[in-house]
Amino acid sequence: MAITRRAAIAGGLAAPFVIRQGASAQAPSRSETLLLVQEYGPNSLDMQGIGSSQPVNGVALNCYDRLLRFKPVPIPGGGGHQVAMGELEGELAESWQLASDGMSCTFKLRDAKFHSGRPVSARDVKWSLDRAVSIGGFATTQMNAGSLEKPEQFVALDDKTFRIDFVRKDKMTMPNLAVTIPFVFDSELAIKNSGGDPWAKDFLKNNIAGSGAFRVESWKPGVETIYVRNDDWACGKRPQLRRIIARDIASPSTRRALIERGDADISYGLPPKDFKDLADAGKVNVVGVPIPNGVWGLYLNAQVGPFKDVRLRQAVAWVLPYDKILQASLFGRGVDMSGGPELPKPAWPQPFPYKTNLDKAKELVAAAGGGFSTTLQFDAGNATVAEPMSVLIKEALGAIGINVEISKVPGANFRTEIAKKTNPMTLNRFAGWLDYPDYYLFWTMHGNNSIFNIANYQNPELDKMIDAARFAGDRADYEKTVVEFIKLVNREVPMIPISQPTHDVAMQKSIGGYQFQPCREPDFRYLTKA
Repeated sequence: MAITRRAAIAGGLAAPFVIRQGASAQAPSRSETLLLVQEYGPNSLDMQGIGSSQPVNGVALNCYDRLLRFKPVPIPGGGGHQVAMGELEGELAESWQLASDGMSCTFKLRDAKFHSGRPVSARDVKWSLDRAVSIGGFATTQMNAGSLEKPEQFVALDDKTFRIDFVRKDKMTMPNLAVTIPFVFDSELAIKNSGGDPWAKDFLKNNIAGSGAFRVESWKPGVETIYVRNDDWACGKRPQLRRIIARDIASPSTRRALIERGDADISYGLPPKDFKDLADAGKVNVVGVPIPNGVWGLYLNAQVGPFKDVRLRQAVAWVLPYDKILQASLFGRGVDMSGGPELPKPAWPQPFPYKTNLDKAKELVAAAGGGFSTTLQFDAGNATVAEPMSVLIKEALGAIGINVEISKVPGANFRTEIAKKTNPMTLNRFAGWLDYPDYYLFWTMHGNNSIFNIANYQNPELDKMIDAARFAGDRADYEKTVVEFIKLVNREVPMIPISQPTHDVAMQKSIGGYQFQPCREPDFRYLTKA
């Protein structure tokens, strides 16, 4: 008997509902099991590790706890919740108290247990934050963004009391404790399996040592990740879902078909056209949230290659077909970032003062010495948007004598590639986890040269302004400084903002409890299934 493609898919989806732990175990029902289909999954289980891909944020979010989390608020258009990044609530912290001088904060920990059964203690919190500020790479830079810089700042006073000493007053310190990076490990388990590495990098790359609402039952990179509920989760209401199957399916058309037929419950990362079509059809729910502090941008390497010349960076900004890109790649699911006023507002993102002007672009290229050949790279994991965007950019630059070769970098390798800072042009979507203009520029244009400073931009004048805004005590001074540094980057153009994207998710109508997180990964803890 021939096996149809649909029967094969259905069989593949049914298989994970079988519990392999013994005959007495009760299999989760369909209403307790969620199937997520996604383009690609985690390349590690440790978001603090060097080279971890975007989906590893989801592992950290669901399998680990932090001291604090952002407070959920309703999405204005309905469909679930997003978070208020200026409002915090306790996760592992039952309570906290800022010192009267504003230079430290003391946390009382709730009674919580790791998946191993060990109680969570202040010593585990200290080891975990020590690790985050010491391990290097993205994790350490993220901690530094909130003035969390050295192990001496973290003090375990007793088993349930933990203190952070501040090196300076920084408005980002407390919110930074609620992003996915400063999560808390079972330090005894990690050290026991460290093989002599003080931060147990190999062990934690391949194993979960958390206290979160879920743990990883099975991880097959490139295939699927299976999560099971931690029934003893102490930091919130026990999730309704007992089992999550996150399946990696590269083909967007296959993912859309699974959602449309009802064979999958939820999907992120479909092409904007598919989200538009699904929303118009009305058979499934599509929830879209404009990504706070988020931009699709074209980064031009200011240190290596032809775009060291600011005239060429400005030429590219004048020639991009912004309207075409918004419609042909994003299908209107985004906010145009071109054609803004000369005098910016103290906000980010906002439209900048370039729009399509072929004559201006040609004049600038001629003044800089004429045309040339170059390379544009993008993350293949974002190909549904980035590929048509890249084709339009290539076509537009061809009209001013710049010949562009397009390079697709596999998603699992993209962060490693951008860390080299050698490619002349890179198309990337970046969103800051904290919604401040100075935070965005700290990551993408500051001389600390984080992995996300893809333009490799170095300007001490800009650094001084970003730092002044980060630590400004007066609102008027803050807004004035923000306006000045946005005017500077508009002139210098290390990155061309193209669009503020919408983060879309498609869900069966039986799915509730959606919560958008700044890390843009699915939060399984609050999802429900009728």
